[in-house]
Amino acid sequence: MDNEVSMTPPAPTPSRALATEAVHAGRDDLASLGVHAPPIDLSTTYPSYDSRDEAMRIDAFATTGSLPDGPPVYARLDNPTTGRFETALARLEGTDSAVAFASGMAALTAVLLARASQGLRHVVAVRPLYGCSDHLLGAGLLGTEVTWTDPAGIADAIRPDTGLVMVETPANPTLAEVDIRAVAHACGTVPLLVDNTFATPVLQRPVEHGARIVLHSATKYLGGHGDVMGGVVACDEEFAATLRQVRFATGGVLHPLAGYLLLRGLSTLPVRVRAASTSAAELVRRLTADPRIARVHYPRIGGAMISFEVYGDPHRVISGVRLITPAVSLGSVDSLIQHPASISHRIVEEGDRRAAGVGDRLLRMSVGLEDVEDLWADLCQALSDGPVPSARQAERPLHSSAGR
Repeated sequence: MDNEVSMTPPAPTPSRALATEAVHAGRDDLASLGVHAPPIDLSTTYPSYDSRDEAMRIDAFATTGSLPDGPPVYARLDNPTTGRFETALARLEGTDSAVAFASGMAALTAVLLARASQGLRHVVAVRPLYGCSDHLLGAGLLGTEVTWTDPAGIADAIRPDTGLVMVETPANPTLAEVDIRAVAHACGTVPLLVDNTFATPVLQRPVEHGARIVLHSATKYLGGHGDVMGGVVACDEEFAATLRQVRFATGGVLHPLAGYLLLRGLSTLPVRVRAASTSAAELVRRLTADPRIARVHYPRIGGAMISFEVYGDPHRVISGVRLITPAVSLGSVDSLIQHPASISHRIVEEGDRRAAGVGDRLLRMSVGLEDVEDLWADLCQALSDGPVPSARQAERPLHSSAGR
């Protein structure tokens, strides 16, 4: 089977700066509509008095997956509010198109189903990935088969039925990084999917380095306020058309109110990511010098995510924070902390989890927009009962400032 998707080059980099695109993309028609804020279209269906024309438009969508001209037909096929978010995200990632889904996992599911529909059920993947992504691939719930490898082994792992190579960089939760350009070269004609949830287009645009598909759990930084769930895939228009057909058939649609909130979240994305990243870098500096911390993980690319390993009981840290919220997820305006081995990666087999660097003493923190002094004070008091390493322990290297 042919394992290529469209070789259409990515859309040219917008002439406007990223911060400007974040504010204006998907909203360019508002002035002509006579409104300032994007409207919310909550309709589930739309009137049509020409049933013959409606039939032709539905036939065209079923054949090509392209959005029909004219008014929407049905909310499972298309929605104007969600479409604004898709347009904006595609502009920020530098792709032709984007297709939104009800969650990040729904988005990944659609990608796997789209490739499997072409007989390409094999996936090559690099750990670590988000725990549920790992489970979806490894459990074969969609009839896919996965080969786990390190970046150097990607080319050898590719088979005639390989439909996808998947990496997450920086990775969840160790913040390990891979060289996207080198991996894309190793993929040959097989499309590379990069989960860009942690970095966002503020810190990296994977298509500029050779990736063909970019995945986001939009629930995280794109929404940014912990109050909306969604997922989105940025890609070329040919693959987007297939994803729309999968979305229509499976029903994993993004609610228009969620689309509105995600579009609103994009407008402050650059400001939020840069501000939180500044605080994260300062916390990394302080944690690296703290004798209660065995190792700190922070990607070279920067960002607002930190992982660190403690000498003491990580569960006591989780129960000891007062300002920082002990909860799953990330990317919100408030800081969150969690124990990956207990929650986000619990579903991954213990041996695989440990081999990917997700140890029992690892904590993952999503740094928000609070004052860094308040965050540090909260971490310090939560760590106060932790042991200080012995002189023998202190002799070995304790810290790593890079994800890999």
